[in-house]
Amino acid sequence: MSDPALPSQGTSPTADFQSAVAACTCLDDYEALARQALDPRVWAYLAGGGADEFTLRWNREAFASVMLQSRVLADMAGAHTRLTLFEQPFDYPILLAPVAHQTLFHQDGELATARGASAMRAGQIVSMQASTSFEAIAQQSTVPPWCQVYPLRDDTLMAELVARVERAGYRAIVVTADAPVNGLRNREQRTGFTWPDSVRAVNLPGGALPQPDLPAPPASPLFSGFLHEAPTWPALRRLLRVTRLPVLLKGVLSVEDAQRAVSEGVAGLIVSNHGGRVLDTVPATLDALPPIVEAVGDRTPVLLDGGIRRGTDVFKALALGARAVLVGRPYIHGLAVAGPAGVAHVLALLRAELEVAMTLTGCSSLTRIGRHALWTGGYARDRLIP
Repeated sequence: MSDPALPSQGTSPTADFQSAVAACTCLDDYEALARQALDPRVWAYLAGGGADEFTLRWNREAFASVMLQSRVLADMAGAHTRLTLFEQPFDYPILLAPVAHQTLFHQDGELATARGASAMRAGQIVSMQASTSFEAIAQQSTVPPWCQVYPLRDDTLMAELVARVERAGYRAIVVTADAPVNGLRNREQRTGFTWPDSVRAVNLPGGALPQPDLPAPPASPLFSGFLHEAPTWPALRRLLRVTRLPVLLKGVLSVEDAQRAVSEGVAGLIVSNHGGRVLDTVPATLDALPPIVEAVGDRTPVLLDGGIRRGTDVFKALALGARAVLVGRPYIHGLAVAGPAGVAHVLALLRAELEVAMTLTGCSSLTRIGRHALWTGGYARDRLIP
């Protein structure tokens, strides 16, 4: 496999940022450049979704289908985008979602992402499968990061990992629960993508999540014992007992799971379908958000992950009850194109677009964004399977 990284030697961060600003006016511009920059197999891994990729498309179409209600002559004196989550202040409600193995996209991987996020004072959620140590990433971060984990049945390994991130200064644990098995990503499969030997999850023993071998045909691929070690609700309970940090559950799409998670003691929920990469034809996250927000009420903050490409998307998610949003692929596009400068510019673009949307809808703070800021005449267009 050709090296997907873009070397940045010989250019200053300022020059990189200015070059990125000149080349990209929106997140879609970064996506187009990243596709050119990355090996086609790496691109298929990054961009692809599960199976026929309906959910991948619906994530974006859902935002396009919601219209905004503009307002005029609003008093915007003192307007701001500040918020607090789990006693941690943030300048704006956009966090970087956990993405594994970032040295696949840039030679400095998560360290470059941390530098870009720090330049924009943004929150970052570091993947359990990061290519860089938890401690090194935290040292690069001006905003204390959160750590994403998969619930493990090995209680000792789980407790050791949590203790490490607590000592390193992480401020929350995000448990990804919607991928006990990988999705069938046909676009990726068609390219023959395989992991380079140089890309490892350095924070895990052996450099990867423990996975048993699949049985050979004609045995059932999953139901012949593969799932015996898959995490369940008791694994979440055991994790809650070994950390003092707030724990968020990521991958929630059903009201029933949301209510149970709150009853189990999680501090927050993240409505997510794993970027459309696991089970195809599940709902878009924006469609799943309102009933979950209604079900948990003010008891638990709800965040949204999936499909964000514009500041207006951020605004719509907040209007439908999310406290903040996560972005994944877009900042990886920025990382692949321009390293830390690209990550910073992606965040700058989204924040600027959010502030424009707030201004033109008359919302001077995040708490003023609500359903009243959405057009009530219906959807812009129907979302139909192509």
